[in-house]
Amino acid sequence: MAEETQNTSKIKIQYYRSSIGYPKSQKTVVKSLGITKLNQTVERVDSPSIRGAVAKVPHLLKIVQ
Repeated sequence: MAEETQNTSKIKIQYYRSSIGYPKSQKTVVKSLGITKLNQTVERVDSPSIRGAVAKVPHLLKIVQ
């Protein structure tokens, strides 16, 4: 794995709506971010790939400041 530099910014992502009734691909995106429970907040490195994953399911996830 690549080492994180000291100046990396982080974002907090909150899983605020259940993925029941949505396609399996959307559930996979949520799981790939390391989120397992509803209302869970995780902190990830702010990168284009993470932002893209959140953009795929904006109805399930939100970025918390």
